[in-house]
Amino acid sequence: MSAPASLRAAAAPGDESRRTAVILTAARLFRERGYERTTVRELADAVGLRSGSLFHYFRNKEEILVAVMANGIQSVIDEGRELMRRHAQPADRLEGLFRLHMASLISGVGGDAMHAMIYEWRSLSPQARVPVQQLSDAYEQLWHRAIDDAAASGLVHGDAAVIRKHVLGGMNFTVSWYKADGRLNADELIEQMLRAALPGLFHPVD
Repeated sequence: MSAPASLRAAAAPGDESRRTAVILTAARLFRERGYERTTVRELADAVGLRSGSLFHYFRNKEEILVAVMANGIQSVIDEGRELMRRHAQPADRLEGLFRLHMASLISGVGGDAMHAMIYEWRSLSPQARVPVQQLSDAYEQLWHRAIDDAAASGLVHGDAAVIRKHVLGGMNFTVSWYKADGRLNADELIEQMLRAALPGLFHPVD
């Protein structure tokens, strides 16, 4: 899933696959080395380009970071909207969004993107933050709808905004501590976190 058209630098039609490769490679390198410590030359070498050729796809290094963040958010927005269309029951929607988000963090593009959001947000200029924040807000609206419906059905109790921030915050920070070779595999982790974060899905409270 590529970043929205509004975030793309001008590129020839045949360049989209190479641009996507740059975004995914940058996401990995930023996570491994940090944004500030990853040089344009290192990124170009990793995708088989000359340093100057990167600027055929992006205007500058900051724009690459924006694309990394936006790419991850857009992928879960698209899948989340489809999930909301497929499911009518509040429990199915909320559980589906939770599992989608966690799967994206652990094994999808969302993990590297969220790592960048948490640790590299400060590297973005105020102007560059705007489109990423807009996407983040659009994604949170899916959760807002799902949690409001769950609250109306008695599946969760409390302030919907607090619940949303608590659940999303807990999931997002797994990128800073979860290890694939640790005690729990991905499926086990998702199941345990779902039961801990949203117990009402399993044992509704009157």
